[in-house]
Amino acid sequence: MPRSIGENKIHISQVEAFIHHNQPLHELPEIPVRDIDQKIAEYVAERIDHGSTLQVGIGGIPNAVVGLLSNHRNLGIHTEMLTDGIYHLVQQGVVTGAEKKTYKEKMVATFALGSRNLYDFMDNNHSIEMLTVDKVNNPRIIAQEDNMVAINATTEVDFYGQCASETVAGKYYSSTGGQADFGTGVRFAKNGKGFICLYSTAKNDTISRIQPILAPGSVVTTSKNDVDYVVTEYGITQLKGKSIYERTNSLIEIAHPKFRDELIFEAKRMGFLI
Repeated sequence: MPRSIGENKIHISQVEAFIHHNQPLHELPEIPVRDIDQKIAEYVAERIDHGSTLQVGIGGIPNAVVGLLSNHRNLGIHTEMLTDGIYHLVQQGVVTGAEKKTYKEKMVATFALGSRNLYDFMDNNHSIEMLTVDKVNNPRIIAQEDNMVAINATTEVDFYGQCASETVAGKYYSSTGGQADFGTGVRFAKNGKGFICLYSTAKNDTISRIQPILAPGSVVTTSKNDVDYVVTEYGITQLKGKSIYERTNSLIEIAHPKFRDELIFEAKRMGFLI
């Protein structure tokens, strides 16, 4: 195990018993970046300013976004999870945390999952603060960071802008994670930006992920009041501050072209478009 730095230490006097055990840590296989991931990432990366503080997760899209930030300067990290992508940005000199407002010049996280290189990088690294999740994911603390950027994924978005990130076709498959916390935090942060990313279709282009209403049984992870940008491979739209009419129209514009006529028909039937 890497010896991490932060508010995660206990004294030996607090331990009743311990067992020595030698086994390699679980490593996350490298997730390949596909063309569709790269296209979505381009829309996100071009809106990330120098000096921003990032929250990123795992997957092809976050990996692609991180891969496009090598020319940025003075980025900061305040994220639930440390990944190899962040490690690579540090190696490139992109991450300094010099413009952070909280935990200045420190990378903040609550857990890590990646390669052996990431774990070795963490070992005795005083530039990393591993903190409890009630601090890392606290929207009031997140909101103290200027230029905070949250990058998350969802499985379905409806015309209201509601994002179902824990269910697939109404069936529960995953828990919330930090998406809702960071979505709220960036809304109150000065110059905060939240990106919700998704592929435009599912099941080999037979289902649109942008729908008039969420599938029955779906869980709303990010509410319509917290959603900021929504991104697909067909474009990006900012929903914050927009009416239902404007949201509907802009979401249809970034839906897969084969479903746009159907979505327009449903929007008119619902009274969301004239």
